[in-house]
Amino acid sequence: MRTMVLWCPDWSVTAGLLELADSGAEQGVALDAAAPAVVLANNKVVVCNAAARAEGVRRGHRRRDAQARCPEVVLLDANPDRDARWFEPVLTAVETVRPGVAPLRPGLLAVPAPGRYFARRGAGGAIDGEEAAAAVLAEHLVQAGVWDSRFGAADDLYTAERAAREAPPQACLSIAPGSSAEFLRGLPVTVLADDGPEGAELADLLRRLGLVLLADFARLTASEVANRFGGYGADVWRRVQGREVTRLASRTPPPELACEIAFEPPLDSAEAVTFSVRTTAERFVAGLADRQLVATSVRIEAEFEDGVSARTWLHPRCFSSRDLVDRVHWQLQAGMASSGLRSRKGTGETITSAVTLVRFLPDVVEPAGDHADGLWGGGAEEQVVRGVARVQAMVGYDAVRVPVLQGGRGAADRQALVPWGERPVGLRPVERPWPGRIPGPAPSRVFAAPLEAEVVDEVGVAVAVTARGLVTGEPWRLRIGRRWCPVASWAGPWPVDEGWWLAPGSAGSGSGAEAGRAARFQLVGVDGRAWLMCWRSPGSWEVEAAYD
Repeated sequence: MRTMVLWCPDWSVTAGLLELADSGAEQGVALDAAAPAVVLANNKVVVCNAAARAEGVRRGHRRRDAQARCPEVVLLDANPDRDARWFEPVLTAVETVRPGVAPLRPGLLAVPAPGRYFARRGAGGAIDGEEAAAAVLAEHLVQAGVWDSRFGAADDLYTAERAAREAPPQACLSIAPGSSAEFLRGLPVTVLADDGPEGAELADLLRRLGLVLLADFARLTASEVANRFGGYGADVWRRVQGREVTRLASRTPPPELACEIAFEPPLDSAEAVTFSVRTTAERFVAGLADRQLVATSVRIEAEFEDGVSARTWLHPRCFSSRDLVDRVHWQLQAGMASSGLRSRKGTGETITSAVTLVRFLPDVVEPAGDHADGLWGGGAEEQVVRGVARVQAMVGYDAVRVPVLQGGRGAADRQALVPWGERPVGLRPVERPWPGRIPGPAPSRVFAAPLEAEVVDEVGVAVAVTARGLVTGEPWRLRIGRRWCPVASWAGPWPVDEGWWLAPGSAGSGSGAEAGRAARFQLVGVDGRAWLMCWRSPGSWEVEAAYD
């Protein structure tokens, strides 16, 4: 049986751009899918797309070299899980046309060449019908959003993959039956680099030995190859001899877990939609439970007459049918003019017309056993989660927030609040140096608005910090509110090394600090209370946090 291979070039970049476009669509930001982009691993380019290569970016370049050649290049982190996740719709699109898909790796799959196309043979014995079959698959992939796909067909899997890599975009290179060895021997040895580090090492060795084509490698004897080039070299030699026997291992298509409900006539009330999706949500959760699964991330799509509102929701534990109904309510209530509800926050696309369909798609599913209650019921943590979920259902998803740690110099800068159950995004990285950051331990209370304070030395003169970072006097007394308290001990100053070039009173650098010189102190009063205080030029003091 002949084999057909589908290759999507630079799939890691394609998957990264698809994910960025998907997240950008949720935030109303459009991303050009043809933008120059690269995937980085260990600060080096491992994959780049055609637009980036046109600007001179190559595999192996460092990040700064890639940005120097193409300043607008999109930098993506290597993420094999993301590549596999976004390749799943491609597998599904191919399976709708030709069952028996065998995924090789993200961006590469194989299928048995359709037998009904074998009857047509063109010049040289090549099978023209396989090109027609590839054209049908390419058309389905374009509808799935994949524009660059290449096909190869041959007697064996390895030759078909090589043919796919040699094919032009949206086309198929069909190797005539019995011609696999002849085709492979005409390729340069550098094509082995596509097999990974082992292939790149063998290609470099063969090139240094003066072997240019795989035909040169095929002239060696089996014993010479086995003694000098190891198991991988023997496999390559056997393939160029036309002895490839690799069989396809087709996958079993995953069960359909998505559920949807259509409304006829369309509904223009958020309450009516919420009430109508309850049965569908229960069917969605029951379908997962039948397979011993639960969903911790669900994508909810609401189609209306003018567009689609889509959003991925997370749950700190797992979604129940009631949780899904709440998410539908929150997603719809912001944009439906006739819902009669007040909007707390925009949650995606603005809904300006009646809703025609609501769809639940599992984004992340996990074994149900990982989230089951213990033998004696759930512990205190599970009870807290359920209690917070009930509160969130009553007051809205963005009204219940939890603090998360982010990078920053001040105590207030290092904390951020995100809606409970949401994945924090856009946070400043914690691992950066952050010069001027106060040492630990962290204060237990951070005031939303700094408290007015005053610090004086022994003779009653306000303590200040010079431009060189020196204290004008030893802190002797401090005042918070109306009460003065002698200082038992103090530490500092830690200059705030940001916005010092700006005049006092002007806009800061955007991290929460005010413009102008500043320095932080830790002060302990004789009453035992400790404070994190900040001095700002020209001489004002304020309390940012407390150590209880």
